Order: sequence, then C-alpha cells, then structure tokens
Amino acid sequence: MTTVAIVYFSGSGHTHLMAQAVAAGASQVEGTKVELLRITGEQIVNGRWQDDRILEQLSQADAIVFGTPTYMGGVAAQFKAFLDAASTAWFTQQWKDKIAGGFTHSSSLSGDKQGTLIYLSINAAQHSMVWVGVGDLPSIYQGKTDGLNRLGSFLGVMGQSAMNLSGGEAMLDSGDRLTAEKYGQRIAQAAQRWSLQPIPALA
Repeated sequence: MTTVAIVYFSGSGHTHLMAQAVAAGASQVEGTKVELLRITGEQIVNGRWQDDRILEQLSQADAIVFGTPTYMGGVAAQFKAFLDAASTAWFTQQWKDKIAGGFTHSSSLSGDKQGTLIYLSINAAQHSMVWVGVGDLPSIYQGKTDGLNRLGSFLGVMGQSAMNLSGGEAMLDSGDRLTAEKYGQRIAQAAQRWSLQPIPALA
C-alpha cells in the first residue's frame, strides 16, 4: 500500500476542491491510500506554523502533493509558514526520494501561477524529492472539448475561477477538476513504480 498525502491551504474553497479532485484521482489507483491534510491559520502561533501530527503523516507518506492558491504571484502566507516550519524535515532529509507534485489556483487566467509552481518545485528539490509534472496535452490539441489541461501547465496543475466577492460557494471548472484528477492518478502511479525500485547505495 502506497500513501499519497495532499497538503494544502485554501482561502475561499477553490484550492480545497482541487485537493479533493487530486485525491479522487489518486484513489482510483488500486493499492493507494490518500490523506487530505489542510493547512489552516489556526495552526500558526506567534507567526510560526505548528502541527506535529501533519508533519508525522507527511514523513510516513510515499508521495506529497502541495497545493496553495496563488496570492500576489506566489504561495499563500499560511502555506509559506508551513513550508518554513517543514525545514525541520529538511535537516534530517525525511522527505528524500518521496514523489512530489503541486497545484495552484487563482482568479486570473495567468495570475503568475507559474511562479507558485516553480517555488513549490524548488522547495521539493531542496528536500531531495522527485517532482512529477502534468502528463496531459491540452485537450484542444487532441480535438477534444473536455477542458483537460486547458491552461497548458506542465510543471503542475493550474486552476482558474472567476473572482466571487459575494461569499457564495466555491466552484471549480470541470476541465480543471479533470486535470487534477488525472494528476492525482499519475502521482499515485509514479509513487507505486518508484517504491518498487530499490535505490542503490553509492559505492
């Protein structure tokens, strides 16, 4: 049994819906256990993120998928606080050789979401993780209309929804949901393949 942990922050609910879609895709792969781990503002005390339970679950996972909205061209402050706190795992390389991936959401078509995904992948690299990108061409290049990878992102999954200041229920584009589901499936499959291949020690 391989474990895929999806750790994320969601402010207005859109990133939460993406996390659920990634989880749904990963769950379709037989022999996969999925854990949804939500970062909240309440976990931040005196400016520092604290939740040993989440860190322990991440240390036991075979794959970690990071999710955050893109705020002002980067990761949300709450998620950055979590990543900074996870430097304790970096010191002992607890996440080394785990599969990694990421997703983000913003209200703009661009919103500089690529900057967020680049940051997440750099963070994964510092932890010596193995990053997995999106494996699907945009559906428009395949003569399809399902919206798969409609934003043309390959480093990680991008989602976009019109800004809603009314406080109504968050909605996720069907194409973004499909992309996130297929990404979760890809992450789970990669984790299973990677775990079956022992890593040889250097002489």
